[in-house]
Order: sequence, then C-alpha cells, then structure tokens
Amino acid sequence: MSPLSLWSVVAAATTAYAAGSIADIEHVVLFMQENRAFDHYFGTMAGVRGFKDPNAQINPDGTSVFYQNTDAYQMSEYKTNAKKLLPWYLNYQHGRFDYTTQCMYTGSNSWDANHAAYNKGLNDAWVQNQTEYSWGHFTRTELPAHFAIAEGWTIGDMYQESVIASTNPNRVAWMSGSINSPGGPQSPSQGGMTIDNNETPGCEGTNLNCYPLKWPTAPEHWQNAGVTWQVYQDINNFDDNPLAWFQQFQSAAQGSELQQRGMTNVGLEKFYEDAANDNLPQISIIVGPAELSEHPPYQPRDGAWLQAKMVDTITSSPAYRKTAMIISYDETGGWGDHVVPYHAPNGTAAEWINDPYGNAGYTPIGPGYRVPFYIVSPWTRGGHVYTEHADHSSQIQFVEQWLAAKGVNVKTSEIPAWRRANMADLTKAFDFANPDYSIPNVPNITYPLMNIFGQYTGSSLCRSANSTVRPDPPYSTQNEKTALATEQGFKGVRGQLTEGRYLTFEMNGYALTSNKGTYSGTKTTAKHDSTSQRFVIHQSDQTKPVYTVKDLNGNSLGNTSYTINDMGNGRGYSLKRNDNNKYISINKNGSIQTSSSAVGFAVFSVSYDN
Repeated sequence: MSPLSLWSVVAAATTAYAAGSIADIEHVVLFMQENRAFDHYFGTMAGVRGFKDPNAQINPDGTSVFYQNTDAYQMSEYKTNAKKLLPWYLNYQHGRFDYTTQCMYTGSNSWDANHAAYNKGLNDAWVQNQTEYSWGHFTRTELPAHFAIAEGWTIGDMYQESVIASTNPNRVAWMSGSINSPGGPQSPSQGGMTIDNNETPGCEGTNLNCYPLKWPTAPEHWQNAGVTWQVYQDINNFDDNPLAWFQQFQSAAQGSELQQRGMTNVGLEKFYEDAANDNLPQISIIVGPAELSEHPPYQPRDGAWLQAKMVDTITSSPAYRKTAMIISYDETGGWGDHVVPYHAPNGTAAEWINDPYGNAGYTPIGPGYRVPFYIVSPWTRGGHVYTEHADHSSQIQFVEQWLAAKGVNVKTSEIPAWRRANMADLTKAFDFANPDYSIPNVPNITYPLMNIFGQYTGSSLCRSANSTVRPDPPYSTQNEKTALATEQGFKGVRGQLTEGRYLTFEMNGYALTSNKGTYSGTKTTAKHDSTSQRFVIHQSDQTKPVYTVKDLNGNSLGNTSYTINDMGNGRGYSLKRNDNNKYISINKNGSIQTSSSAVGFAVFSVSYDN
C-alpha cells in the first residue's frame, strides 16, 4: 500500500472519534524566518510579556534587566557618561531612519557573543558584549503585517530559540530536536556537538562542530511512517535548509524520497500552487530566499511580504479549514530580549556543558532567548497569547501529537529528555472545539523591490543610498516611562501560565477582585482594565503549576497558593486553593463559590498604564 493510501485509511478510521480534536488537522506548515528577537519586534504589543513585564528579573545592583550595563564598553562609536541603557525605539529620530533602520544590522549571533550577553544569567551585558542597537526595537508602525498576523491568530510570548547560538544549531534543532550535546540521545560519532555554523567537512575540535551531521532527523521518521512531506525552497534558499547538512540527505540517491522531498528546489511557487489545488502534503517545510528572510540587513518589510503571501496562500485555499501554519524565527541575530532564558537545572544531561571555547565556563546550551512565534489556523484565530515554555523541539512534538491522533506513531528518540519533559507540545495553543474560519485583515504589503534580472534589491538600495543607516542611541534622553511604554489592551490567554503579565480571571460576567487580599466577584469591564481585578502570578517551581496570586498592592489572593491549570479547548483555567484543595468559581450572581469540581475561568493578559 502506498504512503498516501495508508494515510487515507488512517484518516478515514479516525474521523468518527476525532471531531473537535487535533485530528481535524490535515496539513501542518512549518515556516521559519531569520534572526529577530521577541522584544525587538513585539516588546510594545499589548497583552504579551513585553516592556510591562511585572516579573522582570531584578539584578544584584538593584536594577531590572531592562537596564543594560554600558560602562566599560570599549567598542562604542558613541561617547556617553551613562551607566545604563533602557530599551529604545529605533526610529525615535524619524526622518531617513524610518526607512534605513529596516536595513540596519546589530551585533553577533555567535555562541560567544550571546553567552557573553547572557552573562551567567544576569542577562545585562547586551550593550557591552553586542552593541547599543541590540537593545533597540520596532513598533506596529514598522511591522504592520507582523502585528496583524500575530494578533489575528495566536502569538506565543515564551517561545525560545533552542540554543544560545547562531542559525545552524537552531535550525538543526528545529528539524531533529537536538544538537548532539554530551549526555543526549546521540553518540559523538554522529557529528559531535553543533554550536556554530561550520559547514566545512571535518570537525573544529574533538566532537565539536563536525560536518556533515549523521543522526536521524524528524522528516526521516515521518517518511518511515508513511507521512507525506516536502521542503519548498527556491535555488536561493539562504543555505537555510538544515536537512542539507546531514549526511543521509547529502548521499541520498537521485530520485529517492529523501532527495526529492528534502533536497530539491521545487520553489515557493509550487507551494502556492499545491495549496490552491488542495494538494499539499501532510507536512510542508518553507525555506524562503535570503532577501526575504528578515536576517539583518535584509528588511522586515520584505519578510512581511513573504509572510503575508504565505498566510494569504493558505487562508484563500481549500486547505485553510484543515491547516495549521506555524511561523517562527531561528534565533535572535544579536538583538536582545529581556526575559532571562528558561533552562534546565544546573548539571542536567545534554543541557549544560563546559564552554569548549573557554569563555562562558559551565553554561546551559539553551533554550535561549525568545523569538517571534505565531500560529495561523482556524483553531488559533482571535488574538490570543500562548504562554507556555516552548522551543524549536516543540514543533516536532506538536507534529508527533497530531500524527498520534491520526494513528501514526512517529515519536522521535532524538529529543533530549529534559526538553521533551519541559518544552510544550503547542497543543494548548489551539481550541479544537471552537474553530473560527473568519479571516482577519492583513495590510497590503508592497512587493519587494527587484531589478531587471529578478533579484531582490530592497536592502542593497537602502544601504547604498544612505551613508548612515543606524540612528544615535538615546543615552541622554531616556526615562523609564517612555522607554518601557507599550500599547494599551488585552489578549485572551492560552496554555499553562507562566510569569510576566498582568492577568484578570473572569467567569459569568464577573471577575475575581481583591480587597486587601480578600477576594470577591465584581462586574467585568469591556476592556478588562479595572485595577482591582488585575493580578500578578509568582511561580516558585516552574515545573509545577502552583502560583501565588498577588494584587497590584502586593496582597496575596486568599492568603494561599493556587494550582492553576489550562483545561484546554476553550474550557478555561481551573483555580484550586492549595490550603483546602477546593476549586473556586464565580456564580451568575457574582458570588464566590468553592467545590471539588474544576471550573474554568477565562484569563486575559492586560497592558494598561493605570
């Protein structure tokens, strides 16, 4: 039986029990862009863990991680007496910079530079060990399509790069779940640990950055299980197809499945055609051209065109009602992020190593900094924020969960144990019981500039037309109120809760309300903006969903901790008091009740100045 026929049989067999479940998905599209950080793109967005983070780390000098050290910075072209730099809007000087910051670059994406910025967990050395520009950011003005796509569907604000390093390690993790670090599932003979972009045959050190790689990839598991898949890429693919770095793909026979599906340049036009004809494989992997990748100095506005094209291709096709498109970025590219990376405990196998370059000491390999991430599908429609800890291995785990619901077992053994246990599988970003097939408006994006030879020229023209493309850092004009300003608004929350947001808990038209720690129910507001209904959660053990819930005055709600769980599929969040193991709820009259049965609150992440 052919793989396609096998899939059809499995799909038919599961239809009866799969209604309103992950099995309703027929196509998954994995689309990864390049080198941008979450704060750099979305720090000003309302309802996400951005510049209003109430749980931002406070470092030993008494300042939050938003304040980056500038003293002893020897490489700056700018002279300043300032000791700190706050996040800053790259286009604050406007004029030509409204155009040129699109083609500017910042620091390095290397292992050394990123670990130096990380500074053993203080995360306060982006200026000193990268550049002032690492702490710069855009807003909705520069990124209208990015904001529209992320807010039209569901944005993830705790999605991290897999490795505190550059493109190749992170894309290898995206397609295999591992970089072969010591203590992981692979052996050193399968390519050694990959922490830089080496593509020269051989190794850079003992079992370090060897090329080619030799351990199994996720697409090979899919292939062996009879699942159809395809890499869609043009000849110009920015060398961003990680399968090409693995020996088994390099040596695949001409015409073989691995060669045809993983190594051919079928083109993005083929993807557009297959979607329009409802002929997509089960899994599509999108690798865009260099100039549309958003990798500095390539322009976000050009990458926005490609993203909007991909979204329009799916949403205007027959495939949309059964497709999930995951859009992510491989790593931060030297742009900084204020959230100290969530990672494994010290000493965890495959997660901590002695820096082979001798600079960072004993250090985690990752997960690293947050990168932009959003999911386009009927089950993620509606402007939600997904809050679970996730990284590139999460995309593999999501595919595993989806295929398992179809009756296909493709669980890979390549993902290290801690990652599999602690990085989410993304399923709670979806509400499979309540799909929404409406399409939000995404602004029209101008087609990227091209010359008569069909080459994209936007970035090169931007740089050649301007002797200076980077603005002056605002050392002398900063204050916290303006530097940490965000848009005003809210987003509905999905996924297990993590810190970093102001939250409201609502049920039956009422919201949990604090009066010096004593809770009651009061009428909700249309914008979820009442300060008495606003809380901050604190989680002492990030492996358990147990939280202290505090109001804006620091009073602990109910003088106890709570176990809070996302019940999934639109059912809301259960809040169980840990002093009596009773669930709390609000009835239709606004009265607080307790019971032994879980009841779901709607939770909103809010961003307001009051």
